[in-house]
Amino acid sequence: MFRFHYFNGSLNSGFVALFTGRLLQFAGLGAIDLFLPIYLLIHFGMNPSIVILWFLAGHLIYSLVVPLGARFLSYFGLRRALRLSVFLEALYLTSILFIPQNPLLYGFVAMGFIVLARVFFWLPFHIDFAKFTDIKNRGKEVSLIWSTKSVLSIIMPLAAGFLINYYSFTLVFIIAIVLNLAAGIPFLLLPRTRERFEWGYFETFRNFFAKKSRGLVLANMANGAENAVVIVIWPIFVWQILEGNYAAVGAISSLIIFAGVIIQLVVGKYTDILNKHTLLRWGSLFYALGWLFKIFVVTGFHIFIVGVYHQFSQIFKDTPFDTLNYEILADHGHYVDEYTVLKEIAVQTGKVIILALAIVVVFNLGLNWTFALAALASLLINLL
Repeated sequence: MFRFHYFNGSLNSGFVALFTGRLLQFAGLGAIDLFLPIYLLIHFGMNPSIVILWFLAGHLIYSLVVPLGARFLSYFGLRRALRLSVFLEALYLTSILFIPQNPLLYGFVAMGFIVLARVFFWLPFHIDFAKFTDIKNRGKEVSLIWSTKSVLSIIMPLAAGFLINYYSFTLVFIIAIVLNLAAGIPFLLLPRTRERFEWGYFETFRNFFAKKSRGLVLANMANGAENAVVIVIWPIFVWQILEGNYAAVGAISSLIIFAGVIIQLVVGKYTDILNKHTLLRWGSLFYALGWLFKIFVVTGFHIFIVGVYHQFSQIFKDTPFDTLNYEILADHGHYVDEYTVLKEIAVQTGKVIILALAIVVVFNLGLNWTFALAALASLLINLL
């Protein structure tokens, strides 16, 4: 067991192993995630709709196969799946790297690997996180995860932007691949967890549409939808405003995230004390306003000011939301894996819906008006 003054009592060794692996993954993916939509935009003919469609297809396929994946993992083993996922993620990044040689072929290959990587990673991760955290510390443990990601998100985009500007995308991809593979080392120390997914394929979707699952499903659909705009559309929008300067994109992203790191830990502490639903309600409202502000961004200074505000309000939205999600999963005991699958399907469905709407909005109004869709989604997470 591990003790820190920030926490009440000891940390579960399983949580420490899970956290350490995620730390390495955050470092690797932090180097490339911000620039991935831009990289795809360049090699998909500078057409944002094709980039959005590529992400949409990957999320749609994952949402349809995740119940089958859950049944397979019941026999394959959650711990073994989590370890294998880092190799699948590395193959995905390698395929992306080769897209310039044949965008159609390697685009499909990369999509196949990322779907498999998601199946093998996210189900075991969410189940283990729900099991290895406790009610007294869950808010602070969620905050530790996200504040660590924030710290690395200060360093990695800044470094990656510089490397892309003065060297190449290839070097950044290699760094991301190596760090992601290194995450498999702490995953070797994870305790074994035994869960068997008992629902059939169609039974899973009946439960997905059941009234008792409505709050969990709709809130996670909304959260997935909003996250899709953050990951896919916002980086392209920023890159266009900054006129293709990768170093500037990385630097401004790092400055924005730097502003919210300490706040994240403070909010995590109070998430375990204050009413989580109240924090979520106000956090989602202020976060939605941030998306509306982004519609009118036209300069790098605007990106920074609105970005800092958004980073601040996101903390008050995401920390209680993630904490409540894991509490709901943990409360289902033996059925934690079944409800984790429902959560995953909901997140992917939300991403598919908003990306489909985004293609229409981009074609008729422009990239910036997709932020109005994200603002609406941010408010709907209160249904949890």
